[in-house]
Amino acid sequence: MSAAAAAVADPGKHPRGLYVLFGVTAWERFGYYGMRAILTLYMVNYLFQSLPKEEATAKAGTIYGWFTGLVYLTPVIGGYLADRYLGKKLAIVLGAALMGLGYLLMAVPNLIAFYVALGIVIVGNGFFKPTTSTAVGHLYVGREGLKDAAFTIFYMGINLGALVSPILCGLLAEKIGWSWGFVAAGSGMIVAIAMFFAGLKHLGPALASPQTASQLPAGAPGAAGPRAPDAPLTVQEKQEVAVIFILAFFVIFFWSVFEQAGSSLTIFADRSTDRTLCTLDWAVCQFEVPASWFQSLNPIFIVLLGVPFARLWGWLARRGRNPSTPAKMALGLLLVSLGFLIMLPASWLVADGNKVSMLWLAGVYLTHTFGELCLSPVGLSMVSKLAPAKLASMMMGIWFTSNFVANLVGGLFAGMYDKLPQTTFFLIPACSAGVAALVLAFLSRPVSRWMHGKA
Repeated sequence: MSAAAAAVADPGKHPRGLYVLFGVTAWERFGYYGMRAILTLYMVNYLFQSLPKEEATAKAGTIYGWFTGLVYLTPVIGGYLADRYLGKKLAIVLGAALMGLGYLLMAVPNLIAFYVALGIVIVGNGFFKPTTSTAVGHLYVGREGLKDAAFTIFYMGINLGALVSPILCGLLAEKIGWSWGFVAAGSGMIVAIAMFFAGLKHLGPALASPQTASQLPAGAPGAAGPRAPDAPLTVQEKQEVAVIFILAFFVIFFWSVFEQAGSSLTIFADRSTDRTLCTLDWAVCQFEVPASWFQSLNPIFIVLLGVPFARLWGWLARRGRNPSTPAKMALGLLLVSLGFLIMLPASWLVADGNKVSMLWLAGVYLTHTFGELCLSPVGLSMVSKLAPAKLASMMMGIWFTSNFVANLVGGLFAGMYDKLPQTTFFLIPACSAGVAALVLAFLSRPVSRWMHGKA
């Protein structure tokens, strides 16, 4: 029995293709987040160590912002090329191979090689990221009720890779040598490609193009509707596309705050956090926790809380009390704002010349994780439900464009870390996300009407 037919026979069961994509993305995220965990520290403490501290931080923040921003901009082009010309299979393999090459090139301790490597990773991610996300959605066409749960499972795969990689890559980079951390990140991409080809037989519906999807059995994952691929968008489809753009604008505020994890919060962990374990006088060995390890806290919390959140949404849905997608996103914005309010008293302590407990950052990451679970997997699911089939990968790319703006703004803001008083620095993102949360909460009902009951 084919994967598509099996899914139709048991519509309540997740297809095997989901778990293949889960594993592939877990290893791809292992590479990306392993690299990201050490990127700012590598620039500040190695590449630009000869510069004054304030100048080194500003330059690292600018590069970090442009790099992580462009990582989310190129999926618009990559998604379009995947939809129209390359197909999802080639786009995924090409993207993963380029990203792996880029991470390995970063291991070369040379500034020119570093910039070239960043460019290669940006291009590779543009092919990989939108294609895998839309492939998950294509597995569940005709079974929309399972999509939120499927994307939460998929999202846990993303965070499983992000959990392990900062620990391994950060330990190698900070304790042995920076190059070893980047080599470890590149190795993750090799495993991702191998896993993709090993599970290819389960990915037929997921990799189907809008043109070939109409040939799948009716009701099967990936099956297209009766409309021709080149038919103009209906009024309802235009409204649903508009919703994607509206919500993409609001998530800019979320990610610009959330993505401080890889920049300003990592610098705070490096300079202002007491990371020493075994501090008793009789301790034989003292171990200082690498600053990059704090970036594992968010994926740890995601893995622990992902299933409970999925069950919570299901429990609320069965009782007719499930919040709308815009309302969930407004809650996510509010929580990321509260996370930075936690940093205010920590900044007061640091201003007195103290180093603060690791629990302060743990509290921030936990609060931000609650916000992320309200916003990110729900957003991916929403795009897969609302995007017209012929524009699926491109619309996912447009959704990721909000991350481009957010990461660019967040990176440039992080460059101000040594120029602003710390209390002011942490208050600005708390206020911006809080105001955005209130505005989106006010707009949630009219926006929901344009979703026509799909999310």
